[in-house]
Amino acid sequence: MDKAAEKAVERVIAVMRDNLDEQLTIDDMAKVAMFSKFHFSRIFQRVTGLSPGRFLSALRLQRAKQLLVSTSYNIADISLRVGYTSVGTFSSRFTRSVGLSPTTYRRQQGVTPYIETTCPNHAVGVATGSMRGVIRSASPERDELIFAGLFRDRIPEGRPVSCTVLAGAGPFLLEKVPPGMWYLLVHSVPAGTETARPGTVGADQLAAATIGPVAVRQEASIEGVEVQLRSMGSMDPPVLMALLDVRTAALERIGQQRTRRPDRLFR
Repeated sequence: MDKAAEKAVERVIAVMRDNLDEQLTIDDMAKVAMFSKFHFSRIFQRVTGLSPGRFLSALRLQRAKQLLVSTSYNIADISLRVGYTSVGTFSSRFTRSVGLSPTTYRRQQGVTPYIETTCPNHAVGVATGSMRGVIRSASPERDELIFAGLFRDRIPEGRPVSCTVLAGAGPFLLEKVPPGMWYLLVHSVPAGTETARPGTVGADQLAAATIGPVAVRQEASIEGVEVQLRSMGSMDPPVLMALLDVRTAALERIGQQRTRRPDRLFR
């Protein structure tokens, strides 16, 4: 990728972050990038994997997540601070992307004890496939909890169609994958965050990777997928879905090992 194009995209993302309460247009962003709006839209999509508008929307919701767990602002104030003029629109988009309503997200301090899986287009009785591979850590010394899930879009938001949580880097298996085109989205949270206040895990503490889209056919088994985690950078789309409470996950895993119960981290 052309370094000049990456620098231009970085400038625009910095302006986005500093003006989340403003109604930035494609023309505004293109002026910052110093490209025509058509060329700018193309290079932004090529660099980030998302359109400028989609990226901006993700940044707004990411900031809303931070404000919900770190301030006492009410929901209406937060929606205005991240560029929404309608509280209803903000709440519905937040719930769809994060997997929890703003009120529930605040009450649970930014984490969820379970990751719910769903596929609205997956009819009962349709044969499913699987995906198997290996996840490599961004740092060999890093002690981490790793989430891997399949999503319809490149942003990890809402509910995955299939997911798993690993106690560290290594082999992974995703089962009951419906036929379709899916993105494999992986992110890790430092294991030390189970002693921190929930909801305080920042983007600088996350490592992530994206693969796809990958076509999964009925009863197909995708083998040999290799995932290399890396520290998240300024041009990576935010992780919008509510993070799994690592403390709950650790307790669940201990219980599973003792009683050999099926995995209850997912619903």
